[in-house]
Amino acid sequence: MPTVYLIRHAQASFGKSDYDRLSPMGERQAALLGKTLVARGVSPAVVVSGSMRRHAQTAALAGFAPEIDRGFDEFDHEEIIVAHKPAYFQEMFTAATERWVRGGDGYTESFADFCERSEAAIRRTAERLGKGETAVVFTSGGPIAAVVSRLLSGGDDLWPSLNPVTINTAITKVVSGRSDLTVVSYNEHAHLDGTELLSYR
Repeated sequence: MPTVYLIRHAQASFGKSDYDRLSPMGERQAALLGKTLVARGVSPAVVVSGSMRRHAQTAALAGFAPEIDRGFDEFDHEEIIVAHKPAYFQEMFTAATERWVRGGDGYTESFADFCERSEAAIRRTAERLGKGETAVVFTSGGPIAAVVSRLLSGGDDLWPSLNPVTINTAITKVVSGRSDLTVVSYNEHAHLDGTELLSYR
């Protein structure tokens, strides 16, 4: 059965002027992820990533050279925060994303369009796979949550609960069966157990 592994990027440089690069801990996470995929015997026929630097760096440090599919890009969190404008980050981020999800004005990409783009990207990737082949996708928590929400519920209602709990370098497994795509596991991160490398940002 064709399989797509959706991998959230390793820890980026949260709080720095250039967020879109891996932190030193993120570099260690990505290297450990690569060893984990090799140990599991993952030998992908297709390797894809979003266009962000953190996606490419995670892939490279894990030992892969992906092709780019912008369908796997994260939503523009900076635009969403600027459109909301309060003071404390976590409260601000939660309130800002809630406004975006509810269909607030002032965004280049609506929440519905973002979820549609994310679903289209995984379907495009899965369609490229032959029987028994595997794809590895390096992306962000937002697109993964969008895909999982749609595959589990048929809509976007689960996204606000799924997105905040995605772990850096966590693996989500989706299989392509006769009728449709099916989520087999979400946010799996056993490779981080017993380490000091578990992070959500």
